[in-house]
Amino acid sequence: MTTDTPSPAFTASLDAVPPALGGGVVAIGNFDGVHRGHQSVLAVALEIARDRGVPALVLTFEPHPRALFRPDQPMFRLTPPAVKARALAALGFDGMVVAGFDHEFAALTADGFVDEVLWRRLAARHVVIGYDFHFGRARAGTPSFLVEAGGRRGFGVTVAEPLKDDTGGAVSSTRIRDALSVGDVADANALLGWRWQVDGTVQHGDKRGRELGFPTANLALPEGTALAHGIYAVRVRVDGRLHDGVASYGRRPTFDDGLPLFEVHLFDFAGDLYGRPVTASLVAHLRPEEKFASVEALVRQMDRDCADARAVLARLAPLSALDEAMTF
Repeated sequence: MTTDTPSPAFTASLDAVPPALGGGVVAIGNFDGVHRGHQSVLAVALEIARDRGVPALVLTFEPHPRALFRPDQPMFRLTPPAVKARALAALGFDGMVVAGFDHEFAALTADGFVDEVLWRRLAARHVVIGYDFHFGRARAGTPSFLVEAGGRRGFGVTVAEPLKDDTGGAVSSTRIRDALSVGDVADANALLGWRWQVDGTVQHGDKRGRELGFPTANLALPEGTALAHGIYAVRVRVDGRLHDGVASYGRRPTFDDGLPLFEVHLFDFAGDLYGRPVTASLVAHLRPEEKFASVEALVRQMDRDCADARAVLARLAPLSALDEAMTF
């Protein structure tokens, strides 16, 4: 099963909310990762919306507020807007409304956010937030403030508690970023509840992989991506079709030690991928990046990497219903 890319109408600007999304249940948050903790909040919104027979939507913010307030510190985004939209659509939401987060929006008071955004633009009937959600200028809006304000404006508010993992730790985007930064794909995916994806358009490279007998689709990852350099088993979606493969992320130390590049070699594939959108789901981290004494030694290791990736992918099973929609 493969999830279709949601229609362009799924994602709407807060400045032009479609009438069909008005009067619904609104889950609010950045939801970077749409991880298991986020999913516990989102599930509450979906259940309330279905019980009431009204739209279920997500209100999120672009760019991420941290990018506005700390522009000199590129952020490792787990789910850029397109990936986030795919995950939310797969979960069953009717739409994702994006608020442009600029200095003017950030200056809205907590009361202004409630009145202008939730009441006037979205006509929210119910709002669902996480326990730590704050909003409005200087983050003055607290969960308790929103509950009281919702009572005045006539909409209900549910505050979801944090989801803990088996060790008692809260499931968070920070933990997932930390896991990916050291190559612990298994832990990151377990916290996500689905396999983390790399999204991009295939660009021209130096054709070295083709010369070595391993043609690759090259993707430049967003600035701030802190994925550990190394070799990964991946499942790749191209034009709605799935292909298994192996990917390298790093600086190619055997050759030029250049800028980090994500290079995907698809098994049993022939065709031109240049300029086409590709999504690669990371299944396993096979080994760190390393420098080889010769090209021949590198090719021998690449053969072993392909065999290891095939063995891992042959045993692949969904982590969840969301993973089945996103990866299979």
